Amino acid sequence: MPYNEQLANRIKNQLTYYKEAFTEKKMFGGLSFLYQGKMTVGIVKNELAVRVVENKMASELAKPYARPMDFTKRPLKEFIYVAPEGFETEAQLLHYIELGLEHAKSKL
Repeated sequence: MPYNEQLANRIKNQLTYYKEAFTEKKMFGGLSFLYQGKMTVGIVKNELAVRVVENKMASELAKPYARPMDFTKRPLKEFIYVAPEGFETEAQLLHYIELGLEHAKSKL
């Protein structure tokens, strides 16, 4: 199943408000947005894939629509999936973009 194009457009729209430059790359069978070569957020089918700094993982995973990213059958370190109900509003989507950008900047 291809990634959600409408969600891709929502993310692209949000990214126009940043001074940072983002690039797009097909990853995980979907589309990811990278900052200086580091993944921030992505789309896998209809879900968000988000990079999260380690010290925020527990609080993010405690949210009802988040779960570990486990497409390899094992949770990936510092990755979460977020179901569509978790980013219905633009403020919610922005939260996950901010988390992903924070993670990318922490790896530079």
